[in-house]
Amino acid sequence: MNDTVERYTKTAIILHWLVALMIIVMLALGLWMHELPKDAPKTAVFDLFNWGIYTVTLPEPVSVRTFYFNLHKSIGMTVLVIILIRVIWRLTHAAPAFPATMKAWEMKLADWGHKGLYVLMLVLPLSGFIMSIYSKWGIMWFGIPVVKGLDNPQLRDFFKEVHEISAWLIILLIVLHVIAAVKHKVVDKDDVMKRMSLHG
Repeated sequence: MNDTVERYTKTAIILHWLVALMIIVMLALGLWMHELPKDAPKTAVFDLFNWGIYTVTLPEPVSVRTFYFNLHKSIGMTVLVIILIRVIWRLTHAAPAFPATMKAWEMKLADWGHKGLYVLMLVLPLSGFIMSIYSKWGIMWFGIPVVKGLDNPQLRDFFKEVHEISAWLIILLIVLHVIAAVKHKVVDKDDVMKRMSLHG
């Protein structure tokens, strides 16, 4: 096995794993919070996810659904900024070549898969951001007002649909991405996964 495999830059590797982790957390939070009741009593103190680890105190009481939706928006805006940094870095730094052992169709499929992930990484938070702008609540970033809601139900529903569809599409691509990575590691036993590793 070639121990001198060409890798992504350290910055690209760190951004890759950071964005991957944050997207997975956001997807899990998005799926979970939609099951929260709309008519729950308001409170100003929240035991974060009821884990008994961290308590959040707000300046005024809100429902549990409002609290987690605002948290989702706040983290989502942060993730969007990190994703934009990652995209800029990727556009200004060439990706390492695929191992010569990969077939032409595998390289093409991997290339399209990566492009699809990048597109969805942008569409997912952007659609959520725009959807929130067209809601009546607007956007707050960890309690700081950012944009007032425009209260346009038609446009809000359109971008809500885009947000939900892109979420399911990115889940599908992530699953396929992981399956491909496992195939390269277990079946092909090549150096593809080393490209995105800080260690040998």
